Amino acid sequence: MAVPSRRVRASYHAEVKPADDNVPPDPVLADGSRAGRVSVTLPGRCRIVLAPMQGVVDAPMRARLTGIGGYDRCVTEFVRVSERRLPERVFFRLCPELASGGRTVAGTPVYVQLLGSHPEALAANARRAAALGAPGIDLNFGCPAKIVNRSEGGSILLREPERVANIVRTVRDSIPADVPLSVKIRLGYADADRLAEIVAGIRAAGATELAIHARTKFDGYRPPAKWCSVRPVMLDEDDATMINGEVWTVSDSLSARSASGCRHVMLGRGALAAPDLALRIQRGDVDAAPMSWSTLLDHVQDQFHGSDAGSPRHIGNRTKQWLAYLKRGYPEAAQLFARIRRAHDRPSIDAEFDRHRRDDLTLQTETAMWRAEPEARIAPVTQCL
Repeated sequence: MAVPSRRVRASYHAEVKPADDNVPPDPVLADGSRAGRVSVTLPGRCRIVLAPMQGVVDAPMRARLTGIGGYDRCVTEFVRVSERRLPERVFFRLCPELASGGRTVAGTPVYVQLLGSHPEALAANARRAAALGAPGIDLNFGCPAKIVNRSEGGSILLREPERVANIVRTVRDSIPADVPLSVKIRLGYADADRLAEIVAGIRAAGATELAIHARTKFDGYRPPAKWCSVRPVMLDEDDATMINGEVWTVSDSLSARSASGCRHVMLGRGALAAPDLALRIQRGDVDAAPMSWSTLLDHVQDQFHGSDAGSPRHIGNRTKQWLAYLKRGYPEAAQLFARIRRAHDRPSIDAEFDRHRRDDLTLQTETAMWRAEPEARIAPVTQCL
């Protein structure tokens, strides 16, 4: 498959025609026909959505990442729906942005995500969320967690495409026409054999947008993401489908779009590992340097003060969790993580932030200066010769 050149900017606009040996055969639909494969033109500007991540991307993290910028919208952690309509307080707890028009402080819309398997109950809760001011509703058919799947929630429903379509249709019919309904799925449960049927049903049921995580339930989060498996279900001029999975860099975003044919991207773990990734994807420059650690360090400590220092029992847990993601691209995050790992109160954790700045970062600066000194001494002599 042709991959965009290294120097790619936001004007990127190319027709992508993958080689036949890089694309799986056209899948067979329920009626025996095959889903056609078309060439998809990728415009330079893609929409970027911050993925829902249970226990990770909560309201404070949504505010932090959308404040850094680059996101068109985001999605809440899932609201677990059984067989009844939930009280309003549940929605405000998981989506406090409802009190401010359903948007983060930066103005980014926040869709309320519902997870469950009862169409009528999901519809009733979707109506409630919309009435409370949610800018959109999202349905979760992608969660691979065993505890969720055992209760007939998340990706286990992908074994029954007609059931997924019925849920989407019931929810779509229950909410106002001007309230968007997005759906998140995986390639399938055990394999991607029924992906075309799943996608066709969701589209026919009236979903506004579709995000496809390019792995099956049993793939979990193991690389690679099978981006090319999405291409056979893409429609010509498809502006409603986005790719998700293993997008850690600007280059990954271009490769994922090229391989899948999707114009748009949903970022999950990559957003946590590189908080300014969405901004760099929007600019389209694969050579753009990521946010400096010194700037990011201020964000991490501010996030600790604002959302992770209130509960004595769990103080620092979310900060340590974020640092675990940041270690992928920032060695300094590993140093800070090691310092605060056994700290369990605000003064101790703040003291470790100070020691990290004073000792770890100062040592790195001094080492860099020491390495540069010989060249600085030799340069004037060389010029005189």
